[in-house]
Amino acid sequence: MITKPRIALIIGIICISIFPILVKLNYTPGLISAFYRMTIALGIILPYALFTKQLKTPELKTFLLAVLCGICFGSDVAVWNIAIQESTATQASFLTNLSPVWVGIGTFFFLKPKPSINFWIGTVIALLGMITLVGFKFFAQLSFDIGFSFGLLSGVFYAIYILISKEVLAKISIVNFMTISLISSSIFLGILSYALGEPFNGFSNIGWFVLFIQGLVCQLLAWLSISYSTQHMRATRVSLSLLAQAILATILAWVFLNEIITPQMIFGGIVLLLGIRLTFYDKPLAIPVRTKAKLPPL
Repeated sequence: MITKPRIALIIGIICISIFPILVKLNYTPGLISAFYRMTIALGIILPYALFTKQLKTPELKTFLLAVLCGICFGSDVAVWNIAIQESTATQASFLTNLSPVWVGIGTFFFLKPKPSINFWIGTVIALLGMITLVGFKFFAQLSFDIGFSFGLLSGVFYAIYILISKEVLAKISIVNFMTISLISSSIFLGILSYALGEPFNGFSNIGWFVLFIQGLVCQLLAWLSISYSTQHMRATRVSLSLLAQAILATILAWVFLNEIITPQMIFGGIVLLLGIRLTFYDKPLAIPVRTKAKLPPL
């Protein structure tokens, strides 16, 4: 059944699928790109939150967790940007999409409800599909350079964000959460960019346009939709469903970056979607054993 949270999740997946392509164009450095992505989104949502009086200071614990969400997500985007630019969009996307593994493990230890056996089966199948999509040979040849390390670190930051945001969104509104987290991520990335000597201007017109699209579509629209889904769905399901962005990103890379789509990649995409579907299947996958009916006594 297609529900509003699932529709929102689909919209969010589509919006973030274009992000690796925009970053790979290299119009701006990775770190400053992350800063402007957050700041532009904040510049749009903050006036709305103030006008509608949705920006409120929650209790201290919830507020600090929302701030931590912003720092984790800002870190996630920053290291993912660098991973994409230092390696390939494919490798970086694959590594950051290992986040469902970390989310599942984190949920098992810290959250309820615990992941079902279907989730773990779906996770294994989805990751096998992701490896097939990327290519076994490519996966085997991954080197632990800055692109690999930052891609892996991105998935860890994102998993922490998903786990914490699930708890925060149960207590405050989506707009309030997004505004607080964007403020903290913008300040954090701004200070970090200044400390590292990143350029805050001097970009081309198309560079500024790409930054605006990242802020409006890849950040604000995407994560309003995903936050709504996270609020109404299990964190494990949301994180695993986001693996589907790799398929759309692959198609967009084929269209705009002239990357080749092979039958192996198509098969991997089908397997990946099958794994995602299994995580939404609530009934046990095991086939019940039928016992022989006893005949009435003679």
